[in-house]
Formats: sequence, structure tokens, C-alpha cells
Amino acid sequence: MDTTESTTGHSTDIDTVVIGAGQAGLATGYHLQRRGIPFVILDAATRVGDNWRRQWDSLRLYSPAHVDGLPGLPFPARRWTFPGKDAVGDYLETYARTFDLPVRLETRVLALDADGDGYAVTTDRGRFTCRNVVVATGTFGRTPNVPDLAGDLDPSILQLHSSEYRRPGQVVDGPVLVVGASHSGTDIAFELAETHPTILAGRDCGEIPPRLGSPVFRMVFPALIFAWKHVLTRRTPMGRKEMAHVRHHGGPMLRVKRRDLVERGVERVTSRVEEVRDGRPVVDGTPREVSTVVWATGFRQVFDWLHLPILGDDGWPREMRGVVADAPGLFFCGLSFQYAFSSMILPGVGRDAAYVADRIAERSRRQKTPRDLPTAA
Repeated sequence: MDTTESTTGHSTDIDTVVIGAGQAGLATGYHLQRRGIPFVILDAATRVGDNWRRQWDSLRLYSPAHVDGLPGLPFPARRWTFPGKDAVGDYLETYARTFDLPVRLETRVLALDADGDGYAVTTDRGRFTCRNVVVATGTFGRTPNVPDLAGDLDPSILQLHSSEYRRPGQVVDGPVLVVGASHSGTDIAFELAETHPTILAGRDCGEIPPRLGSPVFRMVFPALIFAWKHVLTRRTPMGRKEMAHVRHHGGPMLRVKRRDLVERGVERVTSRVEEVRDGRPVVDGTPREVSTVVWATGFRQVFDWLHLPILGDDGWPREMRGVVADAPGLFFCGLSFQYAFSSMILPGVGRDAAYVADRIAERSRRQKTPRDLPTAA
């Protein structure tokens, strides 16, 4: 297989295909480019950064701007500010343009199959054959995880997944039930409680005590980021325990604290929605008269388009640091706890991307045939 890109009809042959033009895919592209690996990045969106732009209006990063830059380009904001979702989307677009990364937009990947000693990537705009594939489709996947009992709720109750929520104006008058109490659920419940009676249901995922941006936070943040990168990793018992917690139950509260919820009048219930009775959600044994339910219940990893036997019983790929031992040439980047707690935030993705790019470069060197090598003078 040639290492340069060639196109015949609707088929393109190239060394490496990166699926997803979010922060993980772009950082991987940056490192591949510097290692001389021909590649293309495929994404279904119309603009780089649209996954961020589609988040709720008030969303801001939980890490300060000076650690939010991807490799080679600092984030253009003051050191201790927390950029909003549109600023992140625009930064990713600028990043792709600055390094002239080969991103093909409006190209949706439909299937990934083995193809000889490489892979075939089928899209709605043709087929790509390659030696290597990097799946960079998101930390937790993009398929909303909504419980089956949602279908039993009265049709008069408005239901939104957190990926559909934008602002309080979407929500109809009356009480709101937010289900899921990780950082996204607590942020949304806190915002809605300013204008609606709000119930927040779900297990307590803990909280990071310092107020983001406060003097205490600035003082302890270097220790936090060190722990997120080097202590809470898949190589330590503490990290492996945290990995199971974060992957299956969500991360701790970051911007909104428990006392904020109390002060704003949010009714906090640490049990789940148990059942639906007469069309109403039952929480803590009581049917709740609510007009809206926001499902802040995360996303499911859905890899039914990936036609390779590399998934574990929990639906997550069997990989270590993004390398899939069962499928040489297949890699992931951007997974929650790909290596450490930091893997799911901007400050950690660059290291993971560099590791994956190094493995691809090593594979490329090993696979060179004698005719690929330079001839002695």
C-alpha cells in the first residue's frame, strides 16, 4: 500500500485515516504531520468545532485558558479565564487552519472494516483504504443515553437530553426534573433553578472544593493538574478505580458546588428515577408533577459501525493508551481515561495524541519494504 494519497473514482488510498475533527483528532493530525505520515481527518460537521458550538449557551471550560491549548498553539485568552463553548469551537477551527490540517468536512463515516493488512473506511462520500485508523469520535461517544422508562412519561412532559438543552427559554413553565448529577447535570440544574422549581436526581459524584478561578484554586491547580496527568492513570490502583467511576458514573461537580444548589433552592435527591407511575416520574418513592425532564445521563459508546471484534463486555474498546492490540493499525484518541483522568479534558489530549502518532510512525517504519527504502548512492 502506497504511503501517499491516491484517488481512483470514489476510493482514496492513504496511510492513515483519522475519524473525528474535534480536539483529539486535530491534535493527532498535528503530530502525524510532524512525523511525516500522510493522513486525512474525516468529520460529518459543516465546520470544525461545531460539536462545541452545539453545547448549551452558558457552558464554559472547567480548566483555565493557559492549559487549554492544543500542541503548537496556545489558547487565545487571558491566563485564568475559562473560555466559553463558542470560543473553543472557534479555536479548533483556527487550529486546523493554522497548521493546514487536511480535514474533510461533511463526510460521515458509515463503516470500518478490515481490508487485507489494513482497513477500509466507508463514508457517504466514498471509500478510504489505509494502513492505520484513529477513531477520535469523542470522550464518551455521541449517542444520548436515555433510560427506557423515558418512553412511559406522559406526552405532555417535555423531554430534553443534555445534548439538546441550550438555554432556560427552551423549557416550558412549571417544575423541572434534571436526571444525572455529574458536572453537566449540576450546571444545568443550577441554571434552570433561577427561573423554574428544579429537582436534581442522581447519585452524588463528589465535587472539587475550590471555586474555579479563586485564589485557592489558583494555588492548588498545579497540584490538581499533576494528579490528573500523572497520579490518576491506568497504571495506578487509584487511577484504575477512578477510571471505572468516571467511565460509568460521570465526573465530579466542578463549577457548581453543593452549597450553590442549596442556596438556589434546588431539591436534591440522590436516588434515581425509579419508575413511571401514571405518566409521572417517580423519585424517592413519590410521583413528581413536572413539566420538563432534562436527561443529563451522558452518552453511550455505540460502535456498531466498527466491524471488528475489539469491544469489551462493557462496550468500550479493548485498548491501552489508544493502542488496540487485537487489531494492529487501529487506534483510539480522546477516550475517557485513555491513559489518565486528564485524557477527557483539553490539557491531556495532546499527550495521548502524541503517543498514538508515535505508535503509527513506528508501525510505518516497520512496514517499509526494501523498495520503499532509499537507494545507497
